[in-house]
Amino acid sequence: MEVDERTFKELIHRHRDMIWSICKSFRLSAAWTTEDAFHEVLCDLWRGFASFDRRSSERTWIYRVATNTMISLTRKASNKPTVQPDSNQEPSYNDEDYRDLVELINATTEPDRTIIKARLQGFSYAEIANITGLTIGAVSMRLSRALRKLRKQYNQK
Repeated sequence: MEVDERTFKELIHRHRDMIWSICKSFRLSAAWTTEDAFHEVLCDLWRGFASFDRRSSERTWIYRVATNTMISLTRKASNKPTVQPDSNQEPSYNDEDYRDLVELINATTEPDRTIIKARLQGFSYAEIANITGLTIGAVSMRLSRALRKLRKQYNQK
């Protein structure tokens, strides 16, 4: 399949905010800024665009590529990545409770972290199953357990 640059640009334009949000939600090493990660995700999307078979929605495919790219970046950079603040962006929320919750979510292990973040982005269980390669039942069970654990940890703070 030949890659249509115009179609790709339109696709990225429609989903830019979601891609940016995914890039911001991962802990990056000092070597990576959110913008660098965003460009890395775009490169991976471009490389995979010709083989995108449309069995899943564009949104699901982009989420999966972006999440996998970010997981790879954090693994390559360090086993203990640090938070890279983005000096160009003010946090959407300045609420301490919100920051605590984000910290707890980021401390969860994969694939639970991806499942939680995808659900918060509004993905259905079926879409999350497609993203993670798990069954819908496994997604439901993992999400339920992860949320129970988050509630318990949050209440202990």
